[in-house]
Amino acid sequence: MSDYLDLRQRAEETWNAWQRPGKTRIIYSSDTTSVGRGLADTVAALEQGIAARGLDVALQRVGSRGLHYMEPVVEVADAAGGHVLYGNVTANRVPALLSAVERGELARDLAVAVVSGPDVAGLPRLEDLPFWQGQVRRLMQFCGLIDPEVIDHYLAQAGYSGLARALQMTPEEVIKEMLDSGIWGRGGAAFPAGRKWDFLRTARGEPKYLICNADEGDPGAWVNRMLLECDPHVIIEGMLIAARATGATYGYIYVRDEYGLAVERMNMALAQARERGLLGENILGLGMTYDMEVFRGAGAYVCGDETGLLSSIDDDRGMPRIKPPFPAQAGVHNKPTNVNNVETYANAPLLFRNSVAWYREMGTERNSGTKMFSISGDIVRVGVVEVPFGVPMSTVLLGMGGGVPGGRALKAIQPGGPLSGVIPGSLVDLPLEPEAFRPHAVMMGGGGLTVASEDRCVLDLVKYFLIFCEDESCGRCTTCHGGSQRMVEIFERITSGQGKPSDIDTLQLLAQTLQWSNCAHGQLTPTAPLSAIRNFREELDAHIREKRCPARACPGLINYEVAAQGSGLAEAAAICPTGAVVQEGARYRIDDARCIRCDACREVAAPGVIQVTDRFLPVEVVAAPAR
Repeated sequence: MSDYLDLRQRAEETWNAWQRPGKTRIIYSSDTTSVGRGLADTVAALEQGIAARGLDVALQRVGSRGLHYMEPVVEVADAAGGHVLYGNVTANRVPALLSAVERGELARDLAVAVVSGPDVAGLPRLEDLPFWQGQVRRLMQFCGLIDPEVIDHYLAQAGYSGLARALQMTPEEVIKEMLDSGIWGRGGAAFPAGRKWDFLRTARGEPKYLICNADEGDPGAWVNRMLLECDPHVIIEGMLIAARATGATYGYIYVRDEYGLAVERMNMALAQARERGLLGENILGLGMTYDMEVFRGAGAYVCGDETGLLSSIDDDRGMPRIKPPFPAQAGVHNKPTNVNNVETYANAPLLFRNSVAWYREMGTERNSGTKMFSISGDIVRVGVVEVPFGVPMSTVLLGMGGGVPGGRALKAIQPGGPLSGVIPGSLVDLPLEPEAFRPHAVMMGGGGLTVASEDRCVLDLVKYFLIFCEDESCGRCTTCHGGSQRMVEIFERITSGQGKPSDIDTLQLLAQTLQWSNCAHGQLTPTAPLSAIRNFREELDAHIREKRCPARACPGLINYEVAAQGSGLAEAAAICPTGAVVQEGARYRIDDARCIRCDACREVAAPGVIQVTDRFLPVEVVAAPAR
């Protein structure tokens, strides 16, 4: 333990100096979301403003707290210990913030919450924000607290102490602790991680490999990205513990190509861990040898399947393999391999830093611990939260997320990505456990929850997922690629007014056929359309039998019309990308042949000036057969 204690002491000195520089600190949140919302301009404005005003402040970086609905987020910590969080600090708002800092005052218009220190009148504490209430932050405990590009910040929080403990245990003891904890695969399969590690431990063949599956490709899911960008060392430590348990000597962190910042920070973290003797030979002076690298994916969704990922690392086309053999027998480079999700590995340091009893304090008897969820779509507060298993989904979506904006009704929830289904909003109280979703023929998935309001068409949403699945099919099985093509064609016809009652039977027949696909991508592609048939049959019948979209969202079933010659029409004509808003004298009309149903005109015109109407005249409705 002496090597680890030396690292820890050095780290605490660095951390203490960073936390208490003897002057005011301005701390900005840094991840892909904040970058996308203008962080670079905000930081530039802060640097220029601080210099121009001659302020003696420290400008510091941390990862994100998951408050993505208010990025860019900035925190101001004064030398006396007061620490206030500010939201939506765009570059044009920086001068107001710096003026307040210069005067030693609060920038009221931007202030969101007190993070620490004395209360401030009229300002809630961070833990009292609706977004925060009910969260239990274990995996995310250092997200937004430490600089993810400085290893000493992680070490100073007892980082790598779980590894130090695991290195003093036998591999069998490490695996037993994993099994006792109940940690299972967080990528969606929910297979016990300890059992998977034991498969590799007892496998024949050398060398053995570990893979971290960070190919997070589901639209609406970015929980893995949060950890990769905001706390990279917790993933490295988790893989090192897995290496101790399995005898693996090398590993790969397979990161999707689109996650550029995650790749950058993981590579930086690996270099720092190697420099501190946490990777390589004789780790922490306790005899273990293990190293790893970041492998950047090529953008194929099917590489989220563990065997497709292995093919990609082997420099083959990214296609899932037929099993058996399973990865534990013949994985990467045809050698014994274990593949786990980012969040699965990240749980291991928490367990070994504390205990099985501590870990099982959260969650349910069947599903211990916590789970991260990204919440997006038609919701007030977009972001990433962490809650114990078993919490009602309504607590996350209606409480933390704030529900649907504008007082609109919650129509549908899409959990688990495009290979899962769509459930009605009436099921919002389902407990967040995999078993609760299965009776509804959908999956809880890897952590993405997408909300749809009453203004959304479920069929249009399902069509989007089918197009995604068809496009991302590797093309090896005709069953998958051809079957998904036919499903797309059917939904395109239905949403354009050309649907037939027989389409429902055809979809169900295609769904049965797709079960013969070689991998889960093809087998699960029908989940979304089948859930539409099961849960939203009235909406489906309206499209097919009445030739109308109840939500008036499907472009093929609606028209845009000028209902009144009111204000905003000139602006609508100016922004229309196809020139469909036509002026004739003092009046305006919409040329249907040019209109692409982008909705831009209606957004700028006064309410009621431009209306969306049904494209087809009402048809005589023949009652659907009993089902």
